[in-house]
Amino acid sequence: MSVFDQYIKQMEEGMKEYKSTSPAVLIDVREEDEYSEGHIPNSMNIPLSVIENSIEQRIENKNIPLFLYCFSGARSEEACMILKRKGYSHIKNIGGIQFYQETVSK
Repeated sequence: MSVFDQYIKQMEEGMKEYKSTSPAVLIDVREEDEYSEGHIPNSMNIPLSVIENSIEQRIENKNIPLFLYCFSGARSEEACMILKRKGYSHIKNIGGIQFYQETVSK
């Protein structure tokens, strides 16, 4: 299995877990212009650049499961660390949208 295949598998498994977890929130941490070019359906856009100062206004419940993604998985990993420091308890980085194999919304 190539590294590329592993990233696809991470995204597929993350989406499967997100869809089977209720309630849960899917968060795209890319910037607004990237989000508008195409995003996973039903995701919420909270860019990494503002997540630290805006997450608590957007998502008050710190126990709700949060599934994060970006383009490659790097920014979503950084966002996960920020959210953990803020007290959110159920956070998962599902990787990068570049490995998402389904149709995106615009």
